[in-house]
Amino acid sequence: MSQHSPSYAITVRLRYRDEAGLLGRITTAIGEEHGFIGAVDIVGVSQGQISRDITINASDVEHGQRIVERLKQIDGIEVVNVSDRVFLMHLGGKIEVNPKAPIKTRDDLSMAYTPGVARVCKAIHEDPESSFSLTIRKNTVAVVSDGSAVLGLGNIGPRAAMPVMEGKAMLFKEFGGVDAFPICLETQDTEEIIETVARIAPSFGGINLEDISAPRCLEIEERLESMLEIPVFHDDQHGTAIVVLAGLKNSLQIVGKQMDQIRVLINGSGAAGTAIAKLLIHSGVKNVVVCDSRGAINRSRDDIGDNAIKVWLSENTNHEGASGPLADVIHGHDVFIGVSIAGVLKPEDVANMADDAIVFALANPDPEITPTDAGSHARIMATGRSDFPNQINNVLCFPGLFRGVLDVRASRINTEMKIAAADAIAAVIEPENLTEYYIIPSVFDRRVAGEVASAVAETALATGTARRKRKMAFQVV
Repeated sequence: MSQHSPSYAITVRLRYRDEAGLLGRITTAIGEEHGFIGAVDIVGVSQGQISRDITINASDVEHGQRIVERLKQIDGIEVVNVSDRVFLMHLGGKIEVNPKAPIKTRDDLSMAYTPGVARVCKAIHEDPESSFSLTIRKNTVAVVSDGSAVLGLGNIGPRAAMPVMEGKAMLFKEFGGVDAFPICLETQDTEEIIETVARIAPSFGGINLEDISAPRCLEIEERLESMLEIPVFHDDQHGTAIVVLAGLKNSLQIVGKQMDQIRVLINGSGAAGTAIAKLLIHSGVKNVVVCDSRGAINRSRDDIGDNAIKVWLSENTNHEGASGPLADVIHGHDVFIGVSIAGVLKPEDVANMADDAIVFALANPDPEITPTDAGSHARIMATGRSDFPNQINNVLCFPGLFRGVLDVRASRINTEMKIAAADAIAAVIEPENLTEYYIIPSVFDRRVAGEVASAVAETALATGTARRKRKMAFQVV
């Protein structure tokens, strides 16, 4: 059975006679159906009847339905209501806009709006740069998606993508103190996306591109970077790459290997896989091979055509010309990084890797191989999931990165800033505290965003992308 998860949590309201033994029958039934009880709360007692809310973690939707059906079969038990806790969280959306200053008097109104606001408008007209200090641009990021590559769901469109973008905005605020707004576009045309983002840019201090399919996402980001005065960052590419680099640096400390000596195999040649390859190469890795569904990408492949991503990979990776499927190519590699599909890596593949193998199986929701299947063949194992050790999660990167970028009003996010972010994430864990099961900080480690923000801001200043000095250190309490 799959792992229990709060993502499939249900709250079941039951009503039954207040008699000894009935609660035990209920909990036994849930246990026999392999449900995990999170909480039991009394709602009320009336006329000899007791009402209880029982929160249950299931492994998927069907599992939750089976548990409910089993409860309905217990004599004397009435299932009053079943609530899906995930849907309850999303009712009415997950974010809102609040004023920073009260409007309680005529004076307040005249300063916030007409006539006082006119003076501020004139000031910005005379000095457009002042829009960063006199409007929300100073601390606001647009989270832009066309819904073409949402999580593991694929091309589900802009409306269905909104819950993810709202969630992203929540994480920006919670972990980085950054105000972010979700913008889902009713187009998947590259030119229209570029034009639309360019037109809304005056309202924001940065653009976070999200869940836009490859290879379009590369062109969109590259062209917007050249057009706009504010940083553009495609998190699916670079956020993933930054956190992978952080985890890899700490992993190498544990196994005693050097960045320039390891052999890395990346499975998945999309935006994330390519960004990881580029950042690892910039960080000193000399031997990188990238596989797609047809095996290792190399110069002799006749199916690459004009695919810009695969052309770049064929020219800049796999210098030894390895060919063949993943199972053949993985022999002797020190590191496997998967950004592909579930189950593609087999236990025997991991066994064929070099000693002290490092496996980052990042496909979501189900990884390329589970820690259980990798077993003792992998010295260090990481996934993208929160229910396994070593979660490679982009939330370790983007809130702090944009915090630092906004603090110094950087015009772009360069490679040096990305590497600085990775180093900051890695350094949160002191060397003496590193273990095989703790190579990356928890997403709830409140030190991370501040350290990343400081490192990114300092690097932006050092590399000439900053337009102001950082006034104060960022803290989350």
